[in-house]
Amino acid sequence: MAVQGLDLTGFSEQLRGCDFSGSVFLGCALADDIQLEIIKSGGLHFPGIEGLPYKPFRGSLYNRKTLFDNYDPQNPGSYIETTDWKIYQHYVKTGKDNPGSILESLARRLHDHAITDALTDFLHPFKEQFRIVAMMGGHSLSRDSSDYKKAAQISHTLSRAGFLMISGGGPGAMEAAHLGAWLSGYELHTLDQAIRILADAPGYKDREWLSKAFAVIEGFPFKKYRKGLGDSIGIPTWLYGHEPPTPFASRIAKYFANSVREEGLLAIAKGGVIFAPGSAGTIQEIFQDACQNHYKSFGIVSPMVFLNEEYWTHKKPVYPLLVQLAAGKEYAGFLSISDDVDPIVKKIVNFKPLPGM
Repeated sequence: MAVQGLDLTGFSEQLRGCDFSGSVFLGCALADDIQLEIIKSGGLHFPGIEGLPYKPFRGSLYNRKTLFDNYDPQNPGSYIETTDWKIYQHYVKTGKDNPGSILESLARRLHDHAITDALTDFLHPFKEQFRIVAMMGGHSLSRDSSDYKKAAQISHTLSRAGFLMISGGGPGAMEAAHLGAWLSGYELHTLDQAIRILADAPGYKDREWLSKAFAVIEGFPFKKYRKGLGDSIGIPTWLYGHEPPTPFASRIAKYFANSVREEGLLAIAKGGVIFAPGSAGTIQEIFQDACQNHYKSFGIVSPMVFLNEEYWTHKKPVYPLLVQLAAGKEYAGFLSISDDVDPIVKKIVNFKPLPGM
């Protein structure tokens, strides 16, 4: 038995005299005598680490309320009062991705393990793993661009069809994926209204980028579509903590270690990955996904679908190279590219895992 991040100080009577052999208590608040009983009976107790703006032993994923607490949309500058920003500032002050303290390094690893554990728990009831789809793309994709709108439309349609949308949880194409899922309980034309609001602050560097997102959330409260999930999972990182995560994601699995975050994100997207225009980071993710498909790292081959043919064949000519790389491999048949929403949606919806997957 493993128990994580709970305050059990009010349950001492129920716990007293129990056999704790083989049990593990991670960062739980316990009365002193119960801690002693756990150790004496062969259990393990890992105490919490004090003085941190984050909990190393989290029992659940983050969400909009936990990361953006103290944020006032009427005062965009209030973002510096949020838990998200405070954790990022701590991350910077303690050495970014190279912390000078072993305790800090350990605390971060424990935190990221807890996030992975919470993400696994959240996905466990989701039996149809081939209906988890990722949207990847650049953080600088503008809210007033046609590709942003198309990415949101794709996500909206797939969410209404019962797919669970995931992304890197940041701005740009990633935000578009969560916007589409957030509005999946509304008709498609509602996206146009929402995007008009968002377009007043088209990029994440705009002062009102976050407050415009909250304006959409307030104007269009979340509601589930009768056939769909509507939930979406953002998986951002404090490595890029200068970019606020999108508040449209219903669950946020935020990591310190970007490598763990990227590999895990692609691994759970068993229903395929859609690549909107992006730069170096997106291209890295393309070849990470290709590698997973090429070697069947997780025992499956799933679709790799590209939005914007001109971009991916000429401006950033990744797609022709990928076609050559996939020649003779199973995933060659799962590559596709289009400028339009419908063919991309159909490629995902019609995906059937090959026998043995």
